[in-house]
Formats: sequence, C-alpha cells, structure tokens
Amino acid sequence: FADSDIFVGGAIPKKANLVVRYRGTGAARPILLLAHTDVVEAKREDWSTDPFQFIEKDGYFYGRGTGDDKAQAAVWIANLIRYKREGFKPDRDIIVALTADEEGGGPFNGIDWLIKNHRDLIDAELALNEGGWGESSGGKKISNDLQVSEKYVINFRFEVRNKGGHSSIPVADNAIYHLAGALQRLSQFNFPLKTNEVTAAYFRQMSKIETGPIAADMAKVADGSQEAMQKVAAAAPAWNAMLRTTCVATELEGGHAKNALPQLAAASINCRVLPEDSVEYVQSTLQKLVADDQVAITHTNEMGKGPASAMRPDLLNAVKRATDMLWPGVPVVPIMVMGATDGRYLRVAGIPTYGIQGFFFDREDIRFHGRDERMGVQSFYEGQTFLYELVKMLAKNTK
Repeated sequence: FADSDIFVGGAIPKKANLVVRYRGTGAARPILLLAHTDVVEAKREDWSTDPFQFIEKDGYFYGRGTGDDKAQAAVWIANLIRYKREGFKPDRDIIVALTADEEGGGPFNGIDWLIKNHRDLIDAELALNEGGWGESSGGKKISNDLQVSEKYVINFRFEVRNKGGHSSIPVADNAIYHLAGALQRLSQFNFPLKTNEVTAAYFRQMSKIETGPIAADMAKVADGSQEAMQKVAAAAPAWNAMLRTTCVATELEGGHAKNALPQLAAASINCRVLPEDSVEYVQSTLQKLVADDQVAITHTNEMGKGPASAMRPDLLNAVKRATDMLWPGVPVVPIMVMGATDGRYLRVAGIPTYGIQGFFFDREDIRFHGRDERMGVQSFYEGQTFLYELVKMLAKNTK
C-alpha cells in the first residue's frame, strides 16, 4: 500500500487510529469497514487465564477482545491483504478504519475524532461495523443478525455526601445506607416494555424461527401485546434488553476508614436507552424511583441517539447471499443491538452503518466485557470467510 493511502493519528499519541484505503475504479462511492482496537479492562484475578494473553484451547480463542472487537479488526486487515494479493479490482474504494477509545466513549473516541478532523479519509456510501453477530443455541445456528439501529448510553452517578463522624456513635443518617436504599429500589425496577419498528420486525421474524410457545409470544410482541412482551422479556436477558431501557449499577465507592462513618457513598449507573426515550425521561424516572433527597443524581456523560439505517436492498441481498454460501437456510434478521457502538457517530454524520460479522455465539454464553471472553475457532474463520465474500459483493456494486 502506498504511504499516501495509510494514515495513523488521533487526538493524542496513545489514542491513535489506523485508516487504510484500497483503491477501486471509482465507479461507486467507497465502503468503510470499521472496528475498534481498544478493549474493556480485565483483571487477572477474575479470569481463569491471563486476559491479555491470546490462548487457543478446547476449540476456542480466549482473551480480552476476542469477541469485542479484535476479531473483526484482524479480519478486516487480513482480508484487505488478501484482496491486494489476489489483484481484486473493486468498483469502489475499500476503507478500513481501526479506531481507539470506543469502549471509553470519552473525549478521545477515534471515529468521532476522524469525523470531525479527517472526514475525507473515511467518507463513504455505507459502513460495516460490529454489533450484529450470529445467534446459535445448542450448536444450532439460528440467525445471522444484521444490526440497523442501537440503544444509546447514559452514565449516571448516584452520590450521597454526609458529615460523617466516629463509628462508635452510629446514626441512621448514614451515606452508605442512603445509597444502598437507592440501589435496592433500582434493582427491583423495570422501565416499561415497548417495541419500535426494528424490534417489532426482529420479533416477527424470530417468531417464524423459534419453536414452542415462545414463537407465538414473539408474534404477539410484534403486534404490541404487553402480556407477550412480559413473557418474552422473562425468557431471556437479551430479549428483555431489546424491549426496554435498562439501568444497572456497575461501580461502587464509599467510606474512608473502617472506624469512621462514611462521608461519601456513590455508585455508577450505566443506562442503555431505547432511541425513543429521552435523557430527561430517564433521569426524572430515576429521581422519582430513588425518592431520597440525600441521593444526588447526575449524568456524567451521554452518547446521544442516532437514527436507524435504512434497509438497503443491495446490502440485504448481499448479506443473504453470503450467508447462504456458508450456512444454507440460516435467515438474516434485522436487529437493534442492546449495547451501543461507534455506528451511532457515523449514522449521525450521514453514513449509513450496519453491524454484521458472521461470528456465531451461543445465546447462553455471551462473554463480551465479562470473564473468560472467548470465540469459537471455527466461528472466527467462518466469519472471516463470510466477511471476505460480503465485502467483495458490495465492492462490485455499482448501483
């Protein structure tokens, strides 16, 4: 690759991004292939292996980032090299962008920085990203999910401050107790169940794939039945997260000495918010729920919501063709991902973005951000082949 087609840079030296352009004929606008190279923190004492040592055992690749998102980053680069070696002549430029700080979501977020400072490097007709993976259960592939929308993130802080005092003279007005009461109420609360255009389409299609009573319930969910939503939400945490905004405590801090009453107790609350729910709605709901004027509730950051990407027939047809090549009969299902990705930044900037990977994960064993994160070895290589074929199809599209 020519030096002029390779860019390395970012907001700070430790948050660099890599952008590489593979030149096509220019008959169509570029396609952007996005992945992030940063990962969520992992502690050795929490894992059965070293989280930052790449290990293959028992048919799996283990290590932090194997699923989120180093596998896709590796595939984009490996496949780009393969196209180059084969002399592939696409009708559009293929741009690979590997970005920094996606997980932190802070001021050094890579794709946000590129959009603001180097839009020309990544400007494209469409982008492929993480956020859509294959669902399997008991070794059977159920669906190859195509992410077209996503929740957005708001982080809140519950904070209680108190004058404290000597622990030998306890009082009821204890910062930790106030916080504990707020968290207990949060643990027992659920936001309302609802569907939107994308999730209704997901459950309608899944009702034709699933078996047993849950299939009928899914069909009713697509039609707006609250009773059916309750049943489906109770059946699986992932379905529950698709059907409502969620808020969960993720970090705790408090106290300053074993023999002193706490002067501070605080918790981080991570909310994954449906696109149709506002920041104001979520915060006011939490304040009513907590109902304690000693607990201050502030939002520490928010990503903001983005629009859904249109279901382009050319993209959907290509995904179906590539899926049928590897896994005949496995349907392609549009989804709203329960988490959040850098696709939001691109959608807001006017670049339709689709989460698609072809890596299959067991529904009951999703380990992103968790202990002993892993990906099946066969799943990884099948996903690489799937993405190789998919990008070739889209790169030859001159619509």
